[in-house]
Amino acid sequence: MTITAASLLELGLKSLLIAGLTLAILRLVRTRSAAERSLVAHAGLVALLALPVAALLLPQWTPLPAAWSVRQAAALPVTEVAAMPAEALHDAAPVAAATWNWPSLSDMALGIYALPLLLLFALMALAVVRLFAMRARADVLVEASWLSALAEAQRRMGFKHGTALLVSEELRSPISWGVLRPTIVLSPKAVGAVGEAEAIIAHELAHVARLDWAKLLAARLACALFWFNPLVWMLARESHQLREEAADDAVLMADIDGPDYATLLVGAARHDNQGALLAAHGVAPGKGSLKRRITRVLDASLKRGPASASWMLMSLVLLAGITAPLAAFSATTGQRAAAAVHAVAAPAPTAAPQSAAVAGGAPEAATPAAPVAKPQAGPLTVDELVGMRAVGVTPEDVRAMRRHGSVDSDDIIAAKASGVDPDYIAAMRRLFPHAALDDMIGARALGVSPDYARAMQAQFPDVDLDDLTAMRAVGVTPDYVARMRRAGQPLSDPDDAIEARTVGSWGNGRHSVVRSRSGATVRAEAGGSVEVRSADGAVVRVAAPSPPGPPKSPVVPKD
Repeated sequence: MTITAASLLELGLKSLLIAGLTLAILRLVRTRSAAERSLVAHAGLVALLALPVAALLLPQWTPLPAAWSVRQAAALPVTEVAAMPAEALHDAAPVAAATWNWPSLSDMALGIYALPLLLLFALMALAVVRLFAMRARADVLVEASWLSALAEAQRRMGFKHGTALLVSEELRSPISWGVLRPTIVLSPKAVGAVGEAEAIIAHELAHVARLDWAKLLAARLACALFWFNPLVWMLARESHQLREEAADDAVLMADIDGPDYATLLVGAARHDNQGALLAAHGVAPGKGSLKRRITRVLDASLKRGPASASWMLMSLVLLAGITAPLAAFSATTGQRAAAAVHAVAAPAPTAAPQSAAVAGGAPEAATPAAPVAKPQAGPLTVDELVGMRAVGVTPEDVRAMRRHGSVDSDDIIAAKASGVDPDYIAAMRRLFPHAALDDMIGARALGVSPDYARAMQAQFPDVDLDDLTAMRAVGVTPDYVARMRRAGQPLSDPDDAIEARTVGSWGNGRHSVVRSRSGATVRAEAGGSVEVRSADGAVVRVAAPSPPGPPKSPVVPKD
């Protein structure tokens, strides 16, 4: 899928719908447990992450009527290459010049989108690297009370993976992260609070057991991909809050007193790690979530506990039901884009032929019309669209070429590649009203400019575009014709000039031609032979006799 301004806009609207729908569902199920609501929130985040991939893999679904569809923007960004014309055999200068224009918003869409994306990716990578660097510098905790609390929490949760328990002076409050090798790192102040060991370990191990670190990275990835969507940021913030609340519920289900745990949260909030760039969960609540977490901890009427199997199934259905049709849906299709371009290239309706005689007046002289190319049948194919874009053909070029009678895609591509523009066509049509576009493309490729055509027309009034192309190919210039005529050579038509320039022998003694008014020619060739050609085509060749060789030596008889 090519990234265009239209595709980014479509992706943004789809992400807006998914994030908004997920937030609305969370609002409707606000009486459910934190674990169940967290599952819904993360199903929405996974749907957001799956959206670009599903859009690539699923077949396109276009239920809207053709009149409602949005015309697809041009693909990003293809470098326009102005093809240079071929050099003539005798210093024919290139005639096409590369031009540069300010990029459009569509051309800059990828850069505008990628800059914040790369910045957020870099911040996330830095936060993860800091975690592993901290782990390498941390010390292993050997306090018996903490190790006992960890073993008891693992037994109660059925968590059989080994968990590293470390202490680091770089932290102000405990954190946890990891999936395959989970890690809990305590601050020195937390290690001293032995009475809170069971609650802290239960909270952090709940994050580890529920794979909350992977969910945290997924939320940050969604925010990076859809940085322009405020609802995605709101959903990520809500999912983080629900992960913390689910971990709080795990602590309360371990028979830890609610008021004591609320006191721990208040104390931990004073030592939050907000100033550190870390991609991890911590027991310390943020300033915005402290009130909400304490209220939930002290409310004994709230539902707590893990999500049920039916709730998990409902979340999966929600994930598939939202992502699949929304990813496949498209308001822009390739066929409609081709039809739009073809509509631009369609020939203008021709006016009714003008009457040869005007009532009460003499017949008007008919003005020779420029040749009109045959209209192209059917919509443009994908290959034709790609070919047009590759050489830089724009809708404005198509419209301009249509005004000069060309609607064939091959002619338009060839004209753009060889530097034939509407100004060139107009100038050449003033000199050669019946010239076809194919002939002009060939002439332009060999360096035939309107100035060259006018100068050669002054030398040969009956010259046509084919003669000009042939003369330019062999290097016949107006200056060459003038010099040869001053030298006494009768270059009466373009064929004489082409022949003289090709052989390169006028005035050098190899051969000369004399043409009579009746059309007969006498050609003197090298070696003294003469060819006489009459006007009716009869040819007489007279070869000069070869000079006699030296006499042979007399043969002396042997005795």
